[in-house]
Parts: sequence; structure tokens; C-alpha cells
Amino acid sequence: MLRVTLGVAGMVVLMNDRAARASEPELKSPTERYANHLIHEKSPYLLQHARNPVDWYPWGPEAFEKAKRENKPIFLSIGYSTCHWCHVMEREDFEDAEVARLMNQTFVSIKVDREERPDLDQVYMTVCQMLTGSGGWPLTILMTPDKKPFFAATYLPKEGRFGQMGMMQLVPYIHQFWETQHEKIMGSANEIVAALGKLSPEAGGKDLGEASLKLAYQQLVSQFDAKEGGFGGAPKFPTAQNLTFLLRYGKRSGDARALEPHALEMVETTLQAMRRGGIYDHVGFGFHRYSTDAEWRVPHFEKMLYDQATLALAYTEAYQATRKEEYAATAREIFTYVLRDMTAPGGGFYSAEDADSEGQEGKFYLWTEDEVRRVLPASDAELIVRSYNVTREGNFQDPHATHPTGDNILHRTKSLHELAAESKISEAELAARLDAAREKLFAARERRIHPFKDDKILTDWNGLMIAAFAVASQALDESGYAQAAQRASDFILRDLRAPEGRLFHSYRDGQASVVGNLDDYAFLTWGLIELYEATFDVRDLKTALALTRVMREHFSDQRGGGYFFTADDAEQLLVRQKEIYDGALPSGNSVQMLNLLRLARLTGDTDFEQQAAGIGRAFAKQVGRAPSGFGQLMAAVDFAVGPSYEVVIAGDSRAADTQAMLRALRDPFIPCKVVLLRPSEQASPEITRLAEYTQGQSSLDGKATAYVCQNFRCQLPTTDVRQMLESLRVKPLPTGAGRTGH
Repeated sequence: MLRVTLGVAGMVVLMNDRAARASEPELKSPTERYANHLIHEKSPYLLQHARNPVDWYPWGPEAFEKAKRENKPIFLSIGYSTCHWCHVMEREDFEDAEVARLMNQTFVSIKVDREERPDLDQVYMTVCQMLTGSGGWPLTILMTPDKKPFFAATYLPKEGRFGQMGMMQLVPYIHQFWETQHEKIMGSANEIVAALGKLSPEAGGKDLGEASLKLAYQQLVSQFDAKEGGFGGAPKFPTAQNLTFLLRYGKRSGDARALEPHALEMVETTLQAMRRGGIYDHVGFGFHRYSTDAEWRVPHFEKMLYDQATLALAYTEAYQATRKEEYAATAREIFTYVLRDMTAPGGGFYSAEDADSEGQEGKFYLWTEDEVRRVLPASDAELIVRSYNVTREGNFQDPHATHPTGDNILHRTKSLHELAAESKISEAELAARLDAAREKLFAARERRIHPFKDDKILTDWNGLMIAAFAVASQALDESGYAQAAQRASDFILRDLRAPEGRLFHSYRDGQASVVGNLDDYAFLTWGLIELYEATFDVRDLKTALALTRVMREHFSDQRGGGYFFTADDAEQLLVRQKEIYDGALPSGNSVQMLNLLRLARLTGDTDFEQQAAGIGRAFAKQVGRAPSGFGQLMAAVDFAVGPSYEVVIAGDSRAADTQAMLRALRDPFIPCKVVLLRPSEQASPEITRLAEYTQGQSSLDGKATAYVCQNFRCQLPTTDVRQMLESLRVKPLPTGAGRTGH
């Protein structure tokens, strides 16, 4: 099947340079005020292309009707606003009058923002991976007017080089091939669509269980870089789901340090290496997208909201598991960055910041030694130079530069303890001096030209950030984080939710657009569950249940189990996909499996548990071969296998003993639990209607009382914090421990 499918693509790749260029009327140059059909779009990425001489259309009926009417193939280009190579392809191809002339003659050209339309991106990226064996952005798809693909590629230069085809050769060839071999193209496209339909996960698997957890752990052990942290070689991605799964797996052993090589060591080695490396912004905080090398030193400089959310969760949980202040400090710094630079006035969170500024990747973040010494007093400059590996010749070279620039990526190769010993000062004094110098560098950097900020607000990514803030508000005892989570939640539910309860995916410039997908519902539900446990505002739990009902009605696969990425009444694409892989983002199915398990325990409704089991069975065969690629799903399986706990605190929500009992639950790392508050100051609290089993759970003798159940078996109620923690198999922290001093 695929041998024929690849025939057209292979013929294109091997095509020579003899195709004649078609003559067309002269287009306006890119510097003139040319506007195409993207000019009225809201997406920053689409607006970046709105003045290209390419006659771009947004995805929609107008473009496809034009293609059918004129019998032209579609040139589909998918990217996102902070994608470095998307910018390169725009400058080289789409701003070029020659390339634009050929494209406008041959194609109807469509631009798609993958962050705005992840449903389209998933389908056509699957096609690219199926045809070429790899993927990435910019994604280039050629397809028929009825949306059937027949060619896939990523970045294409203007002129061919080193065996790679260029647009000046590809476009005329496709024009000729479309005119002379049309039936062959249509046959190939039909076979690709047929093959695509066969890629759906095979249903009917067994339940995932403890054996899956063990295999996932063993696979991560085999991939672990014991020297530099992380998994595999360059490039290295900070896949936070692997780390949060390993923390849970370590917890299962009863003593994470007994594992060999143990789970906690892998987590700590990775978190410490990333925090020291250039992948971390040591001046302004937050993580860059990924590292181009195995040592975490040279990042791809874009910053994505979802990385901040998932990594903040990992550092927060590592702090709970180890009580090491360095992890809490890193989480706080991430939140500082998000609140300062990525938060809209209305409370929602922006999507991303570009890697480029002034046409150069990373320029905003780089420092020469002279710049450091100009900004700082001599002693502080020397400390920064030594601590962050700044050299006169520089440790970073722009591949496009023609001569050395002396630019440096700030990164540490030594711990604070080692640096303090070298400087013969205490760690506290060193940390204070470094932070004071950092503030001066930050003030100087703020005067530079900033990278482009993608200020659209996405429901799914905001759901992750809401979850991160809500978890940290509990673990770090920071009420401001819960307030940030609540403001974002209020914004999403006010401005990205229709009156009938359905979600939109994207918001920008006062307008919500694009119908919500599974990730929007699942990630926001996750955030709302965490927010309920942070504030015990029952409205959050009610909304989480309402969104779960929408998912069941419009996204669930009643025959095969699990959830489709798109709703049953959404635009019909080539295939209706179900995703489970946990990559840079966790999958909606993985997140929703854990949501359902937690909602089952929070409400006592075991039907949620059955739905969660259905997700596991739907993907069991796919996951079973390599469970390490499904870290978030393994966290859900860990909860399902147990032991897991339901804890109800009955007491006056304003009283010190109630707050102390809640604080005792939040300090340690107990991932497989849910916590409800039954406020005794209310005669008929609303939580008793959502979770009927709490109706009979009252405070004993007017004191805060804990009701602990484990795997559907309940202990006697207790007013003693120590006894409550023993029921949870947790040793109480020593007096005074557990505080972070912030």
C-alpha cells in the first residue's frame, strides 16, 4: 500500500532542475503594503504572514471552493508564531516574489496555526510521519481540493541544496505533474487516506496494571543519562511527565532511595542539571523549549507556557518528596516569570515567547563578557563570569554568523556549594550576591528589543498552568498562587465558554474562536480539580463535573473506549483521531483518565472509575509495548493500582485546627489521594450534595476531624494529625520542618 503512496513523493524528491518557471504578472515586493486573506485573522502566526506576496487563505470553505473551482492542489503550511524555522522559511520562500508567483499560479495556499488548530496539525503531522518517517515544523502538505494529502515535507529552501529540493524546483514540477498525471496523484492520495485510517489504536486490550508501571520504569532506567540527566541524547527535551511518574514509582516502593538505580536519583539528577544548564533563563527565569546538546547548555530559545506549567509541577513535587529548598525556589522562579511576562490583564496566560529577536535566535538572552562588566561592579562581574562560565571568546556561536561574536549562554557547571567553597563564602552569602547581580543584569536586559510574544490565550495550556499554580499554592503555602489560578479559571470560564457550557480553544483581541478539543476539556478539568483542593470552592468541582459530562457526550468512543480528540459535531476531518502519547504535552486521554479516577473518589460515583478503566483498555495494546512513552498515563495507572486515599476533613474552615490538619496533608508528597472539606460552620454544605457520602461525616467534639479511606476501606475518624498521617503511611515532619522560609 505505502510503496505506491510514496511513489509520488519519491518522484518529487528525485526531480531535477529542468522544470520551466511559469510567467506571471509581477507581484508587489514584500516591502509594499500587500495584504492577503489572512489580514483579518486573530492568530499572531497567521498575521505574521498576512503581508506575504503568497496569496494565503485561512483554513475554511473559501479556500477549498476556490481550489475545486480552479482545479488546483492545496499548499498547506502549518507552523506557529515562535517556530524558528517557520520564520526562516517565510523569509526565504514566502516573502520572495519569485516563489510567491509560482505558488499563486499552481496552488491555493492555506496557512494554519498549529496551536490554534491542533486537530488539523495532528492529522497532517501523522501523514508526514507516515510518508517521511519524521516530522516537525514548518509542516508542508500538498493535498487535493477535498483535503486528501499526496506529498509531505517540513522546511523547504528556495533553491535546492545538498540533495534537498527547493521551492523553485518543487512547485513547477507539481504544476506539471498535476496537469499530466492527475489520476496517479488522486490514486496515491486515496491510498494515503486509507492507510491513515488503519493507524487507529487496536481496541480490546487488557487493563494496564503494576506490570506496566514496572516496565515503564525499567525502560526509563535504560534510557537515562546518568551523567547529565534526562533520557537519551541530543537534542534533549524536558519531558516532565517522565519525572512526575518516576516520583510516583519511587513512592510505590515505600522508600524511593532503595531502588537501583533508583527513581528519585534520576529525577534529582535531571532537575538539577536542567536548572544549572543554559536551558534555564538564569536572568529572567523560566525554561526554554529544549536543549540542542546532551548537557542542557545550548537551548532552542523559545519559551512555551506548557513547559513552564509541567516543569513547575515537577519541581514542586520534587520539593514535597525531598524537602530540598532548591526545587521550591525553582518553581517560584518559574511562577515569577509567568506572572511577570506571560499573564494577561484579565488573568489568562499567554502562549509563548519567540526564540528570535532582531533576526537572531537567542540574541535577547546572550551576553558578552564586556556587557557583563559594563553592567556590574568589578567584584560582582567577576563572580558572574566565574559562576556562569562567561568567556571572552564566548561559548555560543550563531551558525549564521560569519565571525565569532563573543556571545555567552549563562549556565552553571558547579553547584552553589562548590562555588561557595571556591569563593570562601557561605552559600547564603553567595546566593544573595548572585541574586543582586542578576537583578542588575535583568534591568539591563529589559532595555533590549524583546522577542515576539504570542499573546493568544489557549484553554488547554491555561488548564495546565492553573493546575501548576493550584498545586504549588498547597505545597508551598502560597495563597497568591491560588489567586492566580482562580483569576485564570474565571477568565477562561467567562470568555472561552459558551452559555450552553461548551468551550472554545483560543482567545485573542477580545474574541474567542475555534471549538474546544479534548485537551481543552481535560486540561481545564485537571486545573479545576487542583483548584478545588487548594481553595475548597465547590464551584470548581461542579464545573469539573460539568466539563466531564460534555466530554462523555461529545468526545467518547462508545465502541472502542477512550476519547476522540475532536467532538462529534466538530469539523469532519480525514480521520477522527484518538491520541494517547505523552510528549511535550500530555495527551488528553492520559489526563482525563486520572481526572476520572480522582472524580470517582471525590464524589463516590464509581461510574467514573469504569470510564477510566475504559481508557486504559482502549490503548493497552499500543501502550504495552513501550509504556515509558506514556508518563502521564502511567501516573493515572499508578493511582488506579493504588494504594490511593480519600480524605475528608470535617471542621470549621476558619479554625486553626482545620487549617493545621490541611497543612499536614499538603506538606508531604502523597500523590494518590483526594481531599475534601466538609465545613462544619455550614448547616447543609454544598459538598454533601456532590459527594453524598460526606453527609454523615461531622466533626467530633467540635474539633477538626479526618476521615481516611484507602482503596474503598475506611478507618475510624480521628482528630489527631499524627494518627491521620499514619493512616496515609506518612511520617510526620519534625517540628519546624516543611516550611520554605518564603
